[in-house]
Amino acid sequence: MKYILNIMMSLKLIFNILAVKDLKCNIREKIHLNGLYKSGDIVLGGIFEVNFKVTLPDLTFRSKPEQVACDGFDLSGFQWVQTMIFAIEEINKDPALLPNTSLGYRLYDNCVNLGVALKAATSLIAGEDDTILDYNCQGLPPVVAIVGDPGSTHSIAILSILGLFNIPLVSYYATCSCLSNKYEYPTFFRTIPSDAFQVKAIAEIIKHYGWTWVGALASDDDYGQNAIKFFKEEINTFGCIAFMEAIPKIHQKDVIQNIVKTIKQSSATIIVVFCSEVELLAVVKEVVHQNITGRQWIASEGWSTSTVLASSNYFGSFGGTLGIAIRRGEIPGLGQFLLQIQPDFNNNLFIQFWETVFGCKFQTKTNYSVANGPACTGFEIIRKTQTAFNDVSELRASYNVYKAVYTLAHALHDLASCVGGNGPFENNTCADIRSMKQWQVPYKVNFTNKLGERLAFDDNGDALAIYDIVNWQQAEDGSVKIRTIGIFDKSANAERELVLDEDNIFWNFELGNIPESYCSKSCLQGTRKAIRKGEPVCCFDCIPCADGEISNSVECVPCPSDFWSNPGKNHCIFKEIEFLSYEDAMGITLTAVSLSGFFISVGVLAVFIHYRHTPVVKTNNSELSFLLLASLSMCFLCSLCFIGQPSHISCMMMHAIFGISFVLCISCILVKTIVVIVVFKATQPGNNVIQWFGISQQRFTVFLCTFTQILICIVWLATAPPFPVKNTKYNMSKIILECNIGSVTGFSFLLGYIGLLSGICFLLAFLARNLPDSFNEARFITFSMLIFCAVWITFIPAYVSSPGKYTVAVEIFAILASSFGILFAIFTPKCYIILLKPEQNTKKALMSR
Repeated sequence: MKYILNIMMSLKLIFNILAVKDLKCNIREKIHLNGLYKSGDIVLGGIFEVNFKVTLPDLTFRSKPEQVACDGFDLSGFQWVQTMIFAIEEINKDPALLPNTSLGYRLYDNCVNLGVALKAATSLIAGEDDTILDYNCQGLPPVVAIVGDPGSTHSIAILSILGLFNIPLVSYYATCSCLSNKYEYPTFFRTIPSDAFQVKAIAEIIKHYGWTWVGALASDDDYGQNAIKFFKEEINTFGCIAFMEAIPKIHQKDVIQNIVKTIKQSSATIIVVFCSEVELLAVVKEVVHQNITGRQWIASEGWSTSTVLASSNYFGSFGGTLGIAIRRGEIPGLGQFLLQIQPDFNNNLFIQFWETVFGCKFQTKTNYSVANGPACTGFEIIRKTQTAFNDVSELRASYNVYKAVYTLAHALHDLASCVGGNGPFENNTCADIRSMKQWQVPYKVNFTNKLGERLAFDDNGDALAIYDIVNWQQAEDGSVKIRTIGIFDKSANAERELVLDEDNIFWNFELGNIPESYCSKSCLQGTRKAIRKGEPVCCFDCIPCADGEISNSVECVPCPSDFWSNPGKNHCIFKEIEFLSYEDAMGITLTAVSLSGFFISVGVLAVFIHYRHTPVVKTNNSELSFLLLASLSMCFLCSLCFIGQPSHISCMMMHAIFGISFVLCISCILVKTIVVIVVFKATQPGNNVIQWFGISQQRFTVFLCTFTQILICIVWLATAPPFPVKNTKYNMSKIILECNIGSVTGFSFLLGYIGLLSGICFLLAFLARNLPDSFNEARFITFSMLIFCAVWITFIPAYVSSPGKYTVAVEIFAILASSFGILFAIFTPKCYIILLKPEQNTKKALMSR
């Protein structure tokens, strides 16, 4: 029915426009509209929401169509009307603004109905009710600009007409961001910020409190749907929308119940609503009827300051509502002006106003009466009433109306003050204010009003974006107060855009706590988000980070190479540094064993030196024995080079000293083995081999074998020496300090040469094991070499498989075990005779054996 009515009115509108000659040269049918009129040199139009109920006419075509009937008088809307009248009269009294020029007005009520709004617009631009005295079509148009319409959808429809004639429309309440499109709406500008900024303000509040799971409602019109579109884009940067529902323009009970059912079933406790109070009222009543509580409502400017909704009847469900409100202002003198109003029987708006305020009824024959009650006298005292009409403590929309009128006045003043040659039009000309066209009214004005507020408009015709943040709170007397608890100023720096008085915000939740709203609770530090398949990004599971990673509750990131994650996986800490040190138990044990071996070797050497003239020492080649014991002492001491934190010097020295010491030791044993064989061969008749392997040859052999190892070490250390490294591959949580051998070839030659000598020595000793008992030194050498080879053969797999500092410990153990094996196998029998069986330490005893 609503759309049929709008189509019919649009057809009538088109007919009227086609019949117009320059918008004034025509006599039209009188259209019955609620309005206020005053003549002036320049007339401004205005469209306001005074009545919010519409009675549709009979559209059956069986009878003469009736006019649309408007009722449901809105006192706030009538205050807007009176504010425009007050501003115009104030301007007319100001000698500095538009001197010698009076402003008039023609104001209409749109009844919150698109069809009525379109009729009002056509009446304004076509000069409805004008008395035509001539048809020269000269002079000013009926209105040079229009203040209104408060609705975005209405403004879009009206602009489709006004754009044909370039008539400016200054809205004080239409916030749809679509109207910022200067290509489609070149003559539109407004004194209220665009929804794009309102959405940013709401998004900043939601982000400020960490809400990530939000429900959204919006009116099913341009205002609501454009706002919800921008809101979705903003919220998706840090959160998710749990549900989106459209509130229909015509309330249907089943649709409203479905919307409320969605709200009730959703886990989202934060609900943002973009619509007007008229459209939201049915939803509010149903929410209260179903006793839905525990929701934090975020109000757009369309209903955040609604005195109808902010009442004690709805406070149980809607108390604590946070809202974006038009910037509040003060208009000196407006309060007194509003109290001067008197009933006017020639205007139905005044009659409706009076009957609504005093709850009475004029005994007239007009159809304007909307109230039932006692008879009105017309002498009731308006000063004794407290209504939304005379309440000037929270001037928001009225203040925007006031600014809109002054904006047009300054634009006209600039036009009147134009100096020829510096004008904005072709060839720098100016327009005559007495005969100008509507398109010549400039809208890019920049001025400071008498209240000290700067008014300016950007290229899109949008005013500076600044909002009050309001909160619905209950006063001591039970009434609901809409208190300002913050501000959002887009022109401020990023840190000061949103300012909230946290201590004075009322939360309608248990214990007054700040509400929470999330699909999944934020992950703790040390875990990461894992999005659930097929669900919004705000619905996720929290998975612990792997070892060596930390998280900021969103994702896991690895720690730097020298760091490791703490047990909570929220900080990177230095990795534990591991090496075989003198302080730990293993290091102390190996050090003690190494020093014990050294002192035992020195002790045996001392015994041999002390008993060097005895047959046991002499027959065992005392010089080689002394050198062997000295080399064994070096073998025991070289193991100490492997203990402690590796450095460049220690890495190079430990292997060089180890290789040279063991080659010297094996060389001495090899020469002793050869000497045993040579001596046995020399006892055979006719064999003079002993003269070819005397003391000098023995020394040279030891030197040659040792020097060869020294050359290997020099070449290795000169080309690719060992160096300290940090090993993190074996144990990621630790840094193992160890020595990299540098050249594998060099290290292989060093060990291989030791193995070669020990193999030769073992083979010769094994072949000589069956020599007579007097020369059983070969047996001891065989046994010592057997121990040596067994230790180093088992060392290789143990060395490769040992982790961390245990790798070094295995190498030290092999050094000590092989050294002790040689020491005990070769020298224990001799020390036993020297120290415990001295009677056997004689030439006779040895010869007898």
